[in-house]
Amino acid sequence: MDLEMFCHQCEMSANDGCGSKGQSMGTCGKDATLARLQDMMIFALKGLSAYRHHANELGANTKNVDDIMAQTLYFTLTNMNFNFDQHIEQLLKVGKAGVEVMDILSNAHTSKFGIPTPVKITQNKASGKAILVSGHNLHALKELLEQTKDKGINIYTHSEMLPAHGYPELKKYPHLKGNLGKAWFDQTELFNKFGGAILMTTNCIVPLRKSARYSDRLFGYDIASTQGIAHINGDDFTPLINKALELDDVSGFDSDEVISTGHHYKAILPMASEILDAIKSGKIRRFFVIAGCDAPGKGREYYRELALSVPKDCVILTSSCGKFRFNDIDFGLIEGTNIPRYLDLGQCNDSNGGVKIAMALSEATGIAINDLPLSIVLMWMEQKAIIILVALLYLGVKNIHIGPSLPKFLNSEILNFLVEKYNLSLISSDPKADLEKFLNS
Repeated sequence: MDLEMFCHQCEMSANDGCGSKGQSMGTCGKDATLARLQDMMIFALKGLSAYRHHANELGANTKNVDDIMAQTLYFTLTNMNFNFDQHIEQLLKVGKAGVEVMDILSNAHTSKFGIPTPVKITQNKASGKAILVSGHNLHALKELLEQTKDKGINIYTHSEMLPAHGYPELKKYPHLKGNLGKAWFDQTELFNKFGGAILMTTNCIVPLRKSARYSDRLFGYDIASTQGIAHINGDDFTPLINKALELDDVSGFDSDEVISTGHHYKAILPMASEILDAIKSGKIRRFFVIAGCDAPGKGREYYRELALSVPKDCVILTSSCGKFRFNDIDFGLIEGTNIPRYLDLGQCNDSNGGVKIAMALSEATGIAINDLPLSIVLMWMEQKAIIILVALLYLGVKNIHIGPSLPKFLNSEILNFLVEKYNLSLISSDPKADLEKFLNS
Protein backbone atom coordinates (compact mmCIF):
# COMPACT_ATOMS: atom_id res chain seq x y z
CA MET A 1 0.00 0.00 0.00
CA ASP A 2 1.30 3.44 -0.91
CA LEU A 3 1.21 5.65 2.17
CA GLU A 4 -0.02 9.22 1.92
CA MET A 5 2.27 10.02 4.83
CA PHE A 6 4.37 8.31 7.44
CA CYS A 7 5.65 9.82 10.66
CA HIS A 8 6.71 8.21 13.94
CA GLN A 9 8.89 10.93 15.41
CA CYS A 10 6.97 11.54 18.64
CA GLU A 11 5.01 9.69 21.33
CA MET A 12 1.73 11.00 19.91
CA SER A 13 2.27 8.88 16.78
CA ALA A 14 -0.45 6.38 15.99
CA ASN A 15 0.31 2.69 16.45
CA ASP A 16 2.95 1.70 13.85
CA GLY A 17 3.29 5.40 12.91
CA CYS A 18 0.90 8.04 11.64
CA GLY A 19 -0.14 7.09 8.14
CA SER A 20 0.59 3.37 8.54
CA LYS A 21 -3.14 2.59 8.47
CA GLY A 22 -3.85 5.00 5.61
CA GLN A 23 -4.33 8.11 7.73
CA SER A 24 -3.92 11.34 5.76
CA MET A 25 -3.15 13.37 8.88
CA GLY A 26 -0.96 12.79 11.91
CA THR A 27 -2.19 12.93 15.49
CA CYS A 28 -0.48 16.31 15.84
CA GLY A 29 -2.42 17.74 12.89
CA LYS A 30 0.40 17.56 10.33
CA ASP A 31 -1.08 16.55 6.99
CA ALA A 32 0.51 14.38 4.31
CA THR A 33 1.76 17.32 2.24
CA LEU A 34 3.55 18.97 5.16
CA ALA A 35 5.02 15.62 6.20
CA ARG A 36 6.40 15.08 2.71
CA LEU A 37 7.75 18.63 2.49
CA GLN A 38 9.59 18.01 5.75
CA ASP A 39 10.94 14.76 4.30
CA MET A 40 12.15 16.74 1.28
CA MET A 41 13.89 19.22 3.60
CA ILE A 42 15.64 16.42 5.48
CA PHE A 43 16.77 14.69 2.28
CA ALA A 44 18.08 17.99 0.91
CA LEU A 45 19.91 18.61 4.20
CA LYS A 46 21.64 15.25 3.84
CA GLY A 47 23.00 16.28 0.45
CA LEU A 48 23.87 19.72 1.79
CA SER A 49 25.79 18.17 4.69
CA ALA A 50 28.06 16.26 2.29
CA TYR A 51 29.19 19.42 0.51
CA ARG A 52 29.46 21.33 3.78
CA HIS A 53 31.64 18.52 5.17
CA HIS A 54 34.15 18.78 2.31
CA ALA A 55 34.21 22.58 2.41
CA ASN A 56 34.77 22.59 6.17
CA GLU A 57 37.53 20.01 5.78
CA LEU A 58 39.33 22.46 3.48
CA GLY A 59 39.04 25.26 6.05
CA ALA A 60 36.16 27.19 4.44
CA ASN A 61 33.73 29.25 6.53
CA THR A 62 30.35 27.48 6.44
CA LYS A 63 28.64 29.42 9.26
CA ASN A 64 25.68 30.62 7.15
CA VAL A 65 25.11 27.12 5.81
CA ASP A 66 25.34 25.63 9.30
CA ASP A 67 22.74 28.08 10.58
CA ILE A 68 20.24 27.11 7.87
CA MET A 69 20.85 23.42 8.54
CA ALA A 70 20.15 23.90 12.24
CA GLN A 71 17.12 26.13 11.61
CA THR A 72 15.62 23.61 9.17
CA LEU A 73 16.00 20.70 11.56
CA TYR A 74 14.35 22.84 14.24
CA PHE A 75 11.55 23.63 11.77
CA THR A 76 10.67 19.91 11.48
CA LEU A 77 10.13 19.42 15.22
CA THR A 78 6.76 18.08 16.36
CA ASN A 79 4.12 20.82 16.60
CA MET A 80 6.47 23.44 15.18
CA ASN A 81 4.78 24.62 11.98
CA PHE A 82 1.66 23.74 10.00
CA ASN A 83 1.83 26.46 7.31
CA PHE A 84 2.28 25.33 3.68
CA ASP A 85 3.74 28.63 2.43
CA GLN A 86 6.27 28.72 5.24
CA HIS A 87 7.27 25.13 4.47
CA ILE A 88 8.01 26.20 0.90
CA GLU A 89 9.91 29.23 2.19
CA GLN A 90 12.01 27.02 4.47
CA LEU A 91 12.67 24.54 1.68
CA LEU A 92 13.95 27.37 -0.52
CA LYS A 93 16.19 28.52 2.33
CA VAL A 94 17.76 25.07 2.15
CA GLY A 95 18.15 25.65 -1.60
CA LYS A 96 19.85 28.97 -0.88
CA ALA A 97 22.28 27.18 1.42
CA GLY A 98 22.89 24.68 -1.39
CA VAL A 99 23.83 27.48 -3.79
CA GLU A 100 26.12 28.99 -1.17
CA VAL A 101 27.84 25.76 -0.15
CA MET A 102 28.55 24.73 -3.75
CA ASP A 103 30.13 28.13 -4.38
CA ILE A 104 32.15 27.82 -1.16
CA LEU A 105 33.32 24.31 -2.01
CA SER A 106 34.15 25.20 -5.60
CA ASN A 107 36.28 28.11 -4.44
CA ALA A 108 37.93 25.96 -1.76
CA HIS A 109 38.81 23.33 -4.36
CA THR A 110 40.25 25.80 -6.86
CA SER A 111 42.12 27.70 -4.14
CA LYS A 112 43.82 24.54 -2.91
CA PHE A 113 44.14 22.49 -6.10
CA GLY A 114 44.13 25.18 -8.83
CA ILE A 115 41.62 25.83 -11.60
CA PRO A 116 41.04 22.65 -13.61
CA THR A 117 41.95 22.56 -17.27
CA PRO A 118 40.47 20.22 -19.90
CA VAL A 119 42.36 16.96 -20.14
CA LYS A 120 42.04 13.59 -21.84
CA ILE A 121 42.99 10.59 -19.74
CA THR A 122 43.14 6.84 -20.16
CA GLN A 123 40.07 4.77 -19.36
CA ASN A 124 40.37 1.16 -18.17
CA LYS A 125 44.13 1.00 -18.65
CA ALA A 126 46.15 0.03 -15.56
CA SER A 127 49.30 -1.82 -14.53
CA GLY A 128 51.79 -2.29 -11.70
CA LYS A 129 51.28 -1.82 -8.00
CA ALA A 130 48.12 0.21 -7.78
CA ILE A 131 45.48 1.91 -5.64
CA LEU A 132 41.99 2.71 -6.95
CA VAL A 133 40.31 5.74 -5.32
CA SER A 134 36.53 6.24 -5.42
CA GLY A 135 34.20 8.90 -4.04
CA HIS A 136 34.44 12.69 -3.98
CA ASN A 137 37.10 13.65 -1.43
CA LEU A 138 39.88 15.54 -3.23
CA HIS A 139 41.63 16.29 0.06
CA ALA A 140 42.03 12.55 0.69
CA LEU A 141 43.34 12.00 -2.84
CA LYS A 142 45.90 14.78 -2.45
CA GLU A 143 47.16 13.31 0.84
CA LEU A 144 47.39 9.85 -0.72
CA LEU A 145 49.26 11.15 -3.77
CA GLU A 146 51.78 12.86 -1.51
CA GLN A 147 52.27 9.78 0.67
CA THR A 148 52.71 7.44 -2.32
CA LYS A 149 55.21 9.69 -4.10
CA ASP A 150 58.24 7.71 -5.33
CA LYS A 151 56.90 4.44 -3.90
CA GLY A 152 56.24 2.81 -7.26
CA ILE A 153 52.45 2.81 -6.81
CA ASN A 154 50.08 3.99 -9.56
CA ILE A 155 46.92 5.81 -8.48
CA TYR A 156 43.70 5.43 -10.48
CA THR A 157 40.32 7.09 -10.06
CA HIS A 158 36.82 5.65 -10.13
CA SER A 159 33.38 7.24 -10.55
CA GLU A 160 33.05 10.76 -9.04
CA MET A 161 36.81 11.02 -8.52
CA LEU A 162 37.29 11.29 -12.30
CA PRO A 163 37.34 15.15 -12.37
CA ALA A 164 40.39 15.14 -10.09
CA HIS A 165 42.54 14.70 -13.20
CA GLY A 166 41.83 18.29 -14.26
CA TYR A 167 43.22 20.00 -11.15
CA PRO A 168 46.84 21.26 -11.57
CA GLU A 169 47.87 20.42 -8.00
CA LEU A 170 46.68 16.84 -8.43
CA LYS A 171 47.68 16.05 -11.99
CA LYS A 172 51.23 17.24 -11.29
CA TYR A 173 51.79 13.87 -9.61
CA PRO A 174 53.00 11.57 -12.41
CA HIS A 175 51.66 8.50 -10.63
CA LEU A 176 48.06 9.74 -10.94
CA LYS A 177 47.43 7.71 -14.05
CA GLY A 178 43.85 7.38 -15.30
CA ASN A 179 40.29 6.24 -14.61
CA LEU A 180 38.81 2.77 -14.22
CA GLY A 181 35.17 1.80 -14.42
CA LYS A 182 32.08 3.96 -14.57
CA ALA A 183 29.47 4.98 -11.99
CA TRP A 184 29.45 3.74 -8.41
CA PHE A 185 27.28 0.64 -8.90
CA ASP A 186 29.88 -1.26 -10.96
CA GLN A 187 31.94 -1.80 -7.80
CA THR A 188 31.55 -5.53 -7.25
CA GLU A 189 32.56 -6.49 -10.79
CA LEU A 190 35.25 -3.80 -11.13
CA PHE A 191 36.80 -4.30 -7.69
CA ASN A 192 36.88 -8.06 -8.14
CA LYS A 193 38.77 -7.62 -11.40
CA PHE A 194 41.09 -4.94 -10.03
CA GLY A 195 43.82 -6.68 -8.08
CA GLY A 196 45.18 -3.68 -6.20
CA ALA A 197 44.17 -1.84 -3.03
CA ILE A 198 41.00 0.26 -3.04
CA LEU A 199 40.06 3.41 -1.11
CA MET A 200 36.44 4.56 -0.66
CA THR A 201 36.45 8.20 0.37
CA THR A 202 32.68 8.92 0.35
CA ASN A 203 29.43 7.47 -0.90
CA CYS A 204 28.42 5.54 -2.81
CA ILE A 205 29.88 2.39 -1.25
CA VAL A 206 28.21 -0.94 -2.01
CA PRO A 207 27.97 -3.43 0.89
CA LEU A 208 30.07 -6.53 0.31
CA ARG A 209 28.10 -9.11 -1.63
CA LYS A 210 28.68 -12.85 -1.51
CA SER A 211 30.53 -12.60 -4.81
CA ALA A 212 32.91 -9.87 -3.51
CA ARG A 213 36.53 -11.06 -3.40
CA TYR A 214 38.16 -7.78 -2.36
CA SER A 215 37.23 -7.24 1.30
CA ASP A 216 40.87 -7.54 2.39
CA ARG A 217 41.87 -4.91 -0.20
CA LEU A 218 39.11 -2.37 0.48
CA PHE A 219 39.65 0.51 2.90
CA GLY A 220 37.11 2.98 4.24
CA TYR A 221 37.94 6.62 4.91
CA ASP A 222 36.29 9.19 7.16
CA ILE A 223 32.55 8.33 7.26
CA ALA A 224 32.62 5.88 4.33
CA SER A 225 32.74 2.24 5.42
CA THR A 226 30.99 -1.13 5.34
CA GLN A 227 31.07 -4.25 7.46
CA GLY A 228 34.20 -6.37 7.19
CA ILE A 229 36.78 -3.89 5.82
CA ALA A 230 39.72 -1.96 7.26
CA HIS A 231 39.45 1.75 7.96
CA ILE A 232 41.92 4.61 7.59
CA ASN A 233 42.40 6.67 10.74
CA GLY A 234 42.83 10.36 9.97
CA ASP A 235 45.01 10.89 6.92
CA ASP A 236 47.60 8.20 7.59
CA PHE A 237 47.37 5.94 4.54
CA THR A 238 50.21 3.61 5.60
CA PRO A 239 47.99 0.48 5.87
CA LEU A 240 46.54 1.13 2.41
CA ILE A 241 49.99 1.74 0.92
CA ASN A 242 51.45 -1.38 2.52
CA LYS A 243 48.56 -3.45 1.20
CA ALA A 244 49.12 -2.10 -2.33
CA LEU A 245 52.82 -2.98 -2.16
CA GLU A 246 52.23 -6.55 -0.96
CA LEU A 247 49.65 -7.33 -3.66
CA ASP A 248 50.50 -8.60 -7.15
CA ASP A 249 50.72 -6.15 -10.03
CA VAL A 250 47.40 -5.17 -11.56
CA SER A 251 46.67 -6.74 -14.94
CA GLY A 252 43.79 -7.19 -17.34
CA PHE A 253 43.19 -3.47 -17.96
CA ASP A 254 44.58 -2.85 -21.44
CA SER A 255 42.03 -0.59 -23.11
CA ASP A 256 43.05 2.18 -25.52
CA GLU A 257 39.99 4.27 -24.54
CA VAL A 258 40.34 7.90 -23.50
CA ILE A 259 37.79 10.18 -21.84
CA SER A 260 37.65 13.93 -21.27
CA THR A 261 37.21 15.88 -18.05
CA GLY A 262 38.34 19.15 -16.45
CA HIS A 263 35.79 21.60 -17.90
CA HIS A 264 35.23 23.45 -14.62
CA TYR A 265 33.20 26.61 -15.13
CA LYS A 266 36.25 28.72 -14.25
CA ALA A 267 38.02 27.13 -17.21
CA ILE A 268 35.02 27.71 -19.50
CA LEU A 269 34.17 31.34 -18.66
CA PRO A 270 37.34 32.65 -20.38
CA MET A 271 35.83 31.22 -23.60
CA ALA A 272 32.73 33.40 -23.15
CA SER A 273 33.42 35.72 -26.09
CA GLU A 274 33.98 32.78 -28.46
CA ILE A 275 30.82 31.09 -27.18
CA LEU A 276 28.81 34.30 -27.63
CA ASP A 277 30.10 34.72 -31.17
CA ALA A 278 29.12 31.11 -31.92
CA ILE A 279 25.62 31.75 -30.58
CA LYS A 280 25.21 34.96 -32.60
CA SER A 281 26.46 33.35 -35.79
CA GLY A 282 24.15 30.36 -35.35
CA LYS A 283 26.96 27.86 -34.84
CA ILE A 284 25.56 27.03 -31.39
CA ARG A 285 21.82 26.48 -31.41
CA ARG A 286 21.23 25.23 -27.87
CA PHE A 287 22.83 24.06 -24.62
CA PHE A 288 21.77 20.83 -22.95
CA VAL A 289 22.48 20.12 -19.30
CA ILE A 290 22.33 16.33 -19.10
CA ALA A 291 23.53 15.39 -15.65
CA GLY A 292 22.77 13.85 -12.29
CA CYS A 293 23.14 10.73 -10.16
CA ASP A 294 23.38 7.45 -12.00
CA ALA A 295 21.85 4.18 -10.78
CA PRO A 296 21.38 0.68 -12.18
CA GLY A 297 18.60 0.10 -14.66
CA LYS A 298 17.71 0.44 -18.31
CA GLY A 299 15.65 3.57 -17.65
CA ARG A 300 18.82 5.62 -17.56
CA GLU A 301 19.76 4.53 -21.07
CA TYR A 302 17.40 7.40 -21.96
CA TYR A 303 20.21 9.84 -21.15
CA ARG A 304 22.69 8.13 -23.45
CA GLU A 305 20.16 8.05 -26.28
CA LEU A 306 19.36 11.70 -25.67
CA ALA A 307 23.05 12.70 -25.70
CA LEU A 308 23.64 10.73 -28.91
CA SER A 309 20.64 12.40 -30.55
CA VAL A 310 21.55 15.98 -29.62
CA PRO A 311 22.33 17.86 -32.90
CA LYS A 312 25.93 18.75 -33.68
CA ASP A 313 25.24 22.46 -33.27
CA CYS A 314 24.43 21.95 -29.58
CA VAL A 315 26.66 21.80 -26.50
CA ILE A 316 26.24 19.22 -23.71
CA LEU A 317 27.06 20.30 -20.15
CA THR A 318 27.32 17.52 -17.59
CA SER A 319 28.41 16.74 -14.04
CA SER A 320 28.03 13.99 -11.44
CA CYS A 321 28.33 10.28 -12.16
CA GLY A 322 25.43 10.34 -14.64
CA LYS A 323 27.97 11.37 -17.29
CA PHE A 324 29.24 7.79 -17.35
CA ARG A 325 26.15 6.96 -19.38
CA PHE A 326 27.69 8.78 -22.34
CA ASN A 327 31.20 10.08 -21.60
CA ASP A 328 32.78 7.35 -23.72
CA ILE A 329 31.50 9.19 -26.82
CA ASP A 330 33.73 11.63 -28.70
CA PHE A 331 31.35 14.52 -29.35
CA GLY A 332 33.99 16.62 -31.10
CA LEU A 333 33.85 20.41 -31.52
CA ILE A 334 31.19 22.87 -32.58
CA GLU A 335 31.87 23.25 -36.32
CA GLY A 336 34.19 26.15 -37.15
CA THR A 337 35.16 26.74 -33.50
CA ASN A 338 37.41 25.43 -30.74
CA ILE A 339 34.41 24.90 -28.47
CA PRO A 340 33.96 21.28 -27.30
CA ARG A 341 30.44 19.91 -27.70
CA TYR A 342 30.90 17.97 -24.43
CA LEU A 343 31.85 19.81 -21.24
CA ASP A 344 32.38 17.82 -18.03
CA LEU A 345 31.90 20.43 -15.30
CA GLY A 346 33.05 18.04 -12.59
CA GLN A 347 31.60 16.23 -9.61
CA CYS A 348 27.99 16.58 -8.40
CA ASN A 349 29.09 19.43 -6.12
CA ASP A 350 30.28 21.24 -9.26
CA SER A 351 26.72 21.43 -10.58
CA ASN A 352 26.82 25.16 -9.82
CA GLY A 353 29.04 25.43 -12.90
CA GLY A 354 26.08 25.10 -15.24
CA VAL A 355 24.34 27.95 -13.41
CA LYS A 356 27.48 30.11 -13.54
CA ILE A 357 27.73 29.62 -17.30
CA ALA A 358 24.01 30.31 -17.77
CA MET A 359 24.26 33.47 -15.66
CA ALA A 360 27.21 34.69 -17.70
CA LEU A 361 25.31 34.07 -20.95
CA SER A 362 22.24 35.80 -19.53
CA GLU A 363 24.26 38.85 -18.51
CA ALA A 364 26.06 39.06 -21.85
CA THR A 365 22.94 38.64 -23.99
CA GLY A 366 20.36 40.36 -21.81
CA ILE A 367 18.21 37.23 -22.06
CA ALA A 368 16.69 35.95 -18.81
CA ILE A 369 18.02 32.54 -17.74
CA ASN A 370 14.64 30.89 -18.24
CA ASP A 371 14.50 32.24 -21.80
CA LEU A 372 17.99 31.11 -22.83
CA PRO A 373 18.34 28.34 -25.45
CA LEU A 374 18.95 25.90 -22.61
CA SER A 375 17.38 22.56 -21.72
CA ILE A 376 18.00 20.97 -18.31
CA VAL A 377 17.48 17.21 -18.17
CA LEU A 378 18.44 15.62 -14.85
CA MET A 379 18.56 12.13 -13.42
CA TRP A 380 18.16 11.73 -9.68
CA MET A 381 19.08 8.90 -7.34
CA GLU A 382 20.07 10.14 -3.89
CA GLN A 383 20.11 13.13 -1.59
CA LYS A 384 22.84 15.15 -3.33
CA ALA A 385 20.58 15.36 -6.38
CA ILE A 386 17.81 16.69 -4.15
CA ILE A 387 19.91 19.60 -2.81
CA ILE A 388 20.92 20.42 -6.39
CA LEU A 389 17.27 20.49 -7.49
CA VAL A 390 16.22 22.61 -4.51
CA ALA A 391 19.14 24.98 -5.18
CA LEU A 392 17.91 25.43 -8.77
CA LEU A 393 14.40 26.11 -7.50
CA TYR A 394 15.74 28.74 -5.09
CA LEU A 395 17.42 30.46 -8.05
CA GLY A 396 14.10 30.51 -9.86
CA VAL A 397 15.24 28.18 -12.64
CA LYS A 398 12.24 26.78 -14.50
CA ASN A 399 11.55 24.15 -17.14
CA ILE A 400 13.64 21.43 -15.47
CA HIS A 401 13.01 17.88 -16.69
CA ILE A 402 13.77 15.08 -14.23
CA GLY A 403 13.70 11.30 -14.32
CA PRO A 404 13.63 8.51 -14.96
CA SER A 405 10.96 8.52 -12.20
CA LEU A 406 9.53 11.10 -9.84
CA PRO A 407 10.77 11.13 -6.23
CA LYS A 408 8.39 9.14 -4.05
CA PHE A 409 8.29 11.84 -1.38
CA LEU A 410 6.31 14.06 -3.75
CA ASN A 411 2.52 13.92 -3.68
CA SER A 412 0.01 15.48 -6.07
CA GLU A 413 -0.21 18.75 -4.12
CA ILE A 414 3.55 19.28 -4.04
CA LEU A 415 3.95 18.16 -7.65
CA ASN A 416 1.18 20.46 -8.84
CA PHE A 417 2.84 23.35 -7.02
CA LEU A 418 6.20 22.60 -8.69
CA VAL A 419 4.58 22.27 -12.09
CA GLU A 420 2.61 25.51 -11.76
CA LYS A 421 5.43 27.53 -10.16
CA TYR A 422 8.48 26.11 -11.97
CA ASN A 423 7.12 24.09 -14.91
CA LEU A 424 8.91 21.01 -13.56
CA SER A 425 8.25 17.92 -15.68
CA LEU A 426 9.04 14.22 -15.89
CA ILE A 427 10.91 12.91 -18.91
CA SER A 428 9.07 10.46 -21.13
CA SER A 429 10.31 7.04 -22.25
CA ASP A 430 11.11 8.42 -25.72
CA PRO A 431 14.26 10.60 -25.77
CA LYS A 432 13.88 11.49 -29.45
CA ALA A 433 10.35 12.78 -28.94
CA ASP A 434 11.52 14.74 -25.90
CA LEU A 435 14.45 16.14 -27.88
CA GLU A 436 12.08 17.48 -30.52
CA LYS A 437 10.13 19.20 -27.77
CA PHE A 438 13.29 20.62 -26.18
CA LEU A 439 14.59 21.98 -29.49
CA ASN A 440 11.31 23.75 -30.19
CA SER A 441 10.79 25.20 -26.73
